Amino acid sequence: MSGRIVVIKFGGNAMVNEDLKRSFAEDVVSLWRSGLRPVVVHGGGPQISALLDRLDLEVRFEAGLRVTTPEVMEVVRMVLAGQVQRELVGLVNRHGPFAVGMTGEDAHTLTAVRRPAWVDGEPVDIGLVGEVVDVNTETLRALLDQGRIPVVSPVARGTDGQVYNVNADLAASALAAALGAERLVMLTDVEGLYANWPHSPEVIPRLTAGELEKLLPELASGMLPKMEGCLQAVRAGVASAQVLDGRVPHSVLRAVFTEDGSGTTVVPDGMHDKHEMHEMRDMHICGEAKDAA
Repeated sequence: MSGRIVVIKFGGNAMVNEDLKRSFAEDVVSLWRSGLRPVVVHGGGPQISALLDRLDLEVRFEAGLRVTTPEVMEVVRMVLAGQVQRELVGLVNRHGPFAVGMTGEDAHTLTAVRRPAWVDGEPVDIGLVGEVVDVNTETLRALLDQGRIPVVSPVARGTDGQVYNVNADLAASALAAALGAERLVMLTDVEGLYANWPHSPEVIPRLTAGELEKLLPELASGMLPKMEGCLQAVRAGVASAQVLDGRVPHSVLRAVFTEDGSGTTVVPDGMHDKHEMHEMRDMHICGEAKDAA
């Protein structure tokens, strides 16, 4: 997998626990040192909600997406780019001059249009929330070619000049697809996608894009953007998308290097087991090597 891109969405409990933040930064650097090219997209939900509470501004979600008024957007932008991103860049750069922080606004990396939330089949206005409609990978690829680790805040500018709050799961998915990533990894606060929550703690270890698509309407709002992002990524050519429990130290490293089966992995239709996935990946890499020769 040397030279392949891995997009990692950093969020959930791992963002507020100091030990988990440090272990995540170590994982990212270990991926880089192994020859992979990690790209990190971070959320900031707990930090945003905490500051909104302090400012006495409403914290509200619809279908897993934050209702974003102009006042809330100011806080989102401030927390993501001015606090969370800077802290994560600092943690990674304790190990060397690797990480470079940026937002989706920079160099028009992410372009978004306003999107509603869908509740019971009806659109609900949630304010300045954007859906990514275009990704310009030029700046990201330049950073990767320089041996850097991009750390991206999910804020995007629209063609209308408005700045939008983009769900970090969906931003990570869009970047993984545009970059032709080998893998998309999303950290969350649960063990994976539960088969029958809340009646059973059983986690679905693996499912195809088609199987996931059938489940989407039944998912709880918090898991919906993550699984929607996984579906979009594998449908766009990403070899696999995995939702992991970010409360487990070094979960990213174990998932990428040991294939330990943690969490829930989404694969393209027709691919049901790990052997098939490895065969497809090896054929892809061999094909690239042949073309390069």
